Amino acid sequence: MPENSRYIVSSDEKGSVNICQSVVAVIAAAEAIDVDGVHALYQSHGKEMTSVSGKKGLSRGIKTVIDGETISVDVNIITEIGHSVNEVGEAVQKAVKSAIEEAVGIDVKGVNVNICGVSLKRPKQPVQ
Repeated sequence: MPENSRYIVSSDEKGSVNICQSVVAVIAAAEAIDVDGVHALYQSHGKEMTSVSGKKGLSRGIKTVIDGETISVDVNIITEIGHSVNEVGEAVQKAVKSAIEEAVGIDVKGVNVNICGVSLKRPKQPVQ
């Protein structure tokens, strides 16, 4: 396990399960990008829009902070023109919170959605 990573730890008499922060970020990113009106994730350094073709690219634009028994998530997105920015932001909050709580079993303290831009249309999905 990387020394500088934070983990969500669940322990019992059989041992422990350690979930890396980056796993939570990938879950959040996957849910956010699927919300109608989200064009892409946004990262402030380097490329503006992140590639969603790989796991590393998917978690860019997401910041997670583990605080004891809760987690907070910052999601940076670019919305599509023609959608209500507020409605897209609220839908991302609900989707990310629900997905993390269901997949990881930890209380999500907050999901902060930062709208960093607006795009004219959705990027083409990579051919697999």
